[in-house]
Amino acid sequence: MARRRKGDPVHGWVILDKPLEVTSTRAVAIVKRLFNAQKAGHAGTLDPLATGLLAIALGEATKTVSLAMDGRKTYQFTVRWGVETTTDDREGEATQTSDGRPNGDDIEGILAEFTGAIMQVPPAFSAIKVDGARAYDLARDGEEVTLQPREIRIDALRLVSMADRDHAVFEAECGKGTYVRAIARDMGRKLQCFGHVSELRRTRVGAFFETDMISLEKLEEIRHKGAGHEEMTKFLLPVATALDDIPEQAVNSEEAARLRSGQAIIVRGRDAPILHGTVLVTTQGDPVALCDVNQGMLQPKRVFNLN
Repeated sequence: MARRRKGDPVHGWVILDKPLEVTSTRAVAIVKRLFNAQKAGHAGTLDPLATGLLAIALGEATKTVSLAMDGRKTYQFTVRWGVETTTDDREGEATQTSDGRPNGDDIEGILAEFTGAIMQVPPAFSAIKVDGARAYDLARDGEEVTLQPREIRIDALRLVSMADRDHAVFEAECGKGTYVRAIARDMGRKLQCFGHVSELRRTRVGAFFETDMISLEKLEEIRHKGAGHEEMTKFLLPVATALDDIPEQAVNSEEAARLRSGQAIIVRGRDAPILHGTVLVTTQGDPVALCDVNQGMLQPKRVFNLN
């Protein structure tokens, strides 16, 4: 006999404005409890010292997490010049210092070198695995961590402001796997003044934007005022929101039932898909499955059960 899941079958996305000094894992656990959801995950970790957009998937939305993580991300961050740290943010110990400070022209002059497809060495304090262990665990134990450069993509890097000679604020639009802390570290080295991230805020993940965010404090306040299941679901974005960039194919209810049971279907005539790759199949506007398209056949690879 199958074990009954604890909680309610809640499906959708909570776009949380993660507060400072709360881990992503802790934030997900709190949101899962507030919605009494059976299942939860998130699209892209934010460090405890970072704030901003944490896209939390509940229920069937967890099946779209990997696709959401592939989307473009936008960050606003402040670099503190003159000090490089072990963690590349203000939490770490100073490793190199300099009295030199860049001016606006100096900074603008190097931004093109950090735009496009570039090679980046991730921070030693990162979640990348080295021989089965997380790099940050090895670094905290005092071991020397050597990570290999990886190709990343930075679509845009802009100097926003300079409050004083020690600080500069930037905005970056980048792809999956980019470490903003490493951008700050490498800009500091290029400018020969060193640097680290002192503040970091994420404002976009794929189809999710800053305008979609809700604070943890607000969610807790609403729940503690006695909001029930129906009222809490008003703060969810639909499961398919993360799939905005994926082509959509509509099918009838009979075809939807076959896909949900794992069977491939053929779409003929004017409704036949002409694209290859992945499509979102819907019926009456509701997501049915993510399917691979091949010669007019729709083969389900992830099926949604929203009941």
